[in-house]
Amino acid sequence: MTSTTQQSRYRVEGMDCASCAAKIDTAVRRLQGVEDVSVSVTAGTMTVKHQGDDTLAPAIAKRVTGLGYKIIPLPQSSAPAAKEDESHACGCGHDHHDRQAQGHDHKDHDHGAGSHEHDHAGHSHATHEHDAAVADLHGHDHGPTTGPWWKSAKGRLTIASGIALAVAWAIGKLVPGLDFWIFTAAMLVGLLPIARRAFMAAMVGTPFSIEMLMTIAAVGAVIIGACEEAATVVFLFLIGELLEGVAAGKARASIQSLTDLVPKTALVEENGKTREVQAESLSVGAVILVRPGDRIPADGTILSGESAIDEAPVTGESTPVRKGADATVFAGTVNGDAALRIRVTAAAADNTIARVVKLVEEAQESKAPTERFIDRFSRYYTPGVVVVGALVAVVPPLLLGGNWGEWVYKGLAILLIGCPCALVISTPAAIAASLSSGARRGLLLKGGAVLENIGKVTAVAFDKTGTLTEGKPKVTDIVGLDMGNTEVLRFAAALETGSNHPLARAILDRAAADGTEVPTVIDAKAIGGKGVSGTVDGIEIFLGSPQAAADRVSLAPEQSARIAELNDEGKTVSVLVVKGAAAGLLAMRDEPRADAAAGLKALADAGIKTIMLTGDNRRTAQAIGKTLGIEVRAELLPEDKQRIVGELKRQGLRVAKVGDGINDAPALAAADVGIAMGGGTDVALETADAAVLHGRVGDVIEMIDLSKRTMSNIGQNITIALGLKGVFLVTTIVGITGLWPAILADTGATVLVTMNALRLLGGKRRRIEA
Repeated sequence: MTSTTQQSRYRVEGMDCASCAAKIDTAVRRLQGVEDVSVSVTAGTMTVKHQGDDTLAPAIAKRVTGLGYKIIPLPQSSAPAAKEDESHACGCGHDHHDRQAQGHDHKDHDHGAGSHEHDHAGHSHATHEHDAAVADLHGHDHGPTTGPWWKSAKGRLTIASGIALAVAWAIGKLVPGLDFWIFTAAMLVGLLPIARRAFMAAMVGTPFSIEMLMTIAAVGAVIIGACEEAATVVFLFLIGELLEGVAAGKARASIQSLTDLVPKTALVEENGKTREVQAESLSVGAVILVRPGDRIPADGTILSGESAIDEAPVTGESTPVRKGADATVFAGTVNGDAALRIRVTAAAADNTIARVVKLVEEAQESKAPTERFIDRFSRYYTPGVVVVGALVAVVPPLLLGGNWGEWVYKGLAILLIGCPCALVISTPAAIAASLSSGARRGLLLKGGAVLENIGKVTAVAFDKTGTLTEGKPKVTDIVGLDMGNTEVLRFAAALETGSNHPLARAILDRAAADGTEVPTVIDAKAIGGKGVSGTVDGIEIFLGSPQAAADRVSLAPEQSARIAELNDEGKTVSVLVVKGAAAGLLAMRDEPRADAAAGLKALADAGIKTIMLTGDNRRTAQAIGKTLGIEVRAELLPEDKQRIVGELKRQGLRVAKVGDGINDAPALAAADVGIAMGGGTDVALETADAAVLHGRVGDVIEMIDLSKRTMSNIGQNITIALGLKGVFLVTTIVGITGLWPAILADTGATVLVTMNALRLLGGKRRRIEA
């Protein structure tokens, strides 16, 4: 990049599909001074590398708005500068010590969002003076997809086209003589906006867009009298575009909703007093006070206080991490049990959540938009059909003395044969059947591009917490020392009664599952950073970390050895102290899902590489990895996971990333296929290309199998559709068939490929033995 090259980012509203992105890319790339263009449909953004010319920005805006889209310049992020100090802005000074040995405070924890309110107000965007004129010119809604679909201009157009088609069919039954005119009128309701968009796209470098394909097909069908088919195809095309618009709008909204994790306000300390300010106004160096239960409003360093921090939104850590002075904390994480004074180390635009949003959008921009097959094929197919039809109609009469009426008739028949009805309908039919089959088994795949890509996957990267594991700790071992196991669980559950801490819930759940009668506790109190104490059955007891227990009683060498053994298995250990002696141990761990080992083996048997990417500590991750037989990379931040996915792709692997949290969003977007695990966040589900709703690890290989069957079916459909057209093209030219057989070539192909697609509904589950 030369010194005069600049990079500008824009928000582009109204992109619904890869075809939209391709048109914008082509139009902007043709401008003089533009070096490179990256367009993301899902993020609704465009990055342009261009020469440092102040006149180019207005030209870019004019070109994009001329296509009927809105474009808003985005401010340049200061993130690159922030990366120079990784320990502050990037949080790479993250505390990676062995968290399993840390004490846990069993005071009631509120790990919710706190009492703050989220600002769900929409963004206010500048508008261009000619937006209204552009919208009127194109008759097409390229505005943001918000609100009910039927209230959007695109939704209203689709409904109007459907009503016009239904009315035409009704009138046609009553007054058959008016068929041509009423179906032509019904077709024009939807076709005029499509034709106008086709014209504008042609003017800026995309002459044979899918809109042009549809326009030629519909007009050709009307010319030869097949106006019913023309009206129907236009209506189906509008339905497809509407569905794409709704999906794209939801994806964009979900990515931006990440910012709702950061509270709207913060308490700033100034001259010994606190005052409430907008969190986005916090500057680097400011000192803020964060109360127990509140979300932390900025990245920073703790000045004073010690508390358990729920970092699940950022690192995927399965249990809260206790942090004190000088430790790094991240925006959007939850302060557990004590007030903290924090010095801000990153402005709002560069905090952890903002970086995650930016990483997601940039990862999506780095993917070249996957063009729809029909649009790619139309680059050659559509002009070829038009040229062949024109030559058949004109050449024989002019050069060979043929009859004009006969050869024009044949030319029009070829236009009908060339109509893409079968292709437009049959390929989505295969996809729809596959999606329906998958949905019944809890497999959600977002469209044909995902179906194609996931079948080519050669490596799968899994998150740990909530993906390979259940997502919450369970009591795995109860070790009685001076009393029986049942009594150990009984006393521990008494102390934890009423607590919402994940480890406390694990103990209470185990007591409930075992039918243990939990006695009443008196004078229960939390001891910061150590544990909880109280009186049960007149006996003073304490439950806490091994370090805290060792401060109260002497642990025998064999007891310490047992604790170390449990820690080596990646388990958190709590020690129960009764009457001044260690009475028992409780070990807890987030356990693997029941089918995790079998699901990973099925992938390995298929020749697919597997790897675990987790923000959890190395000891816990290695223990789980050893149990499941999977390669492990631990203590990773979101950007680390994204980087590793990139490294795997550079090795020539086709990578699928499976995760369930916000921390997985950048890696999900960067992978060839992102798969969200059931129970994951809405953001993970929307960012991902696919989702496993039932949370079965084995469903990943199910998706791959489904993809391979679907792509094979689509290949068969294309062969049937084009094969029939090829046969009838020849027979029409030699005079064996005419208009009616030509119509059958199109509708017959549609029936055959649809029936073939429906075979996908009968797919059965792969048997994966646990």
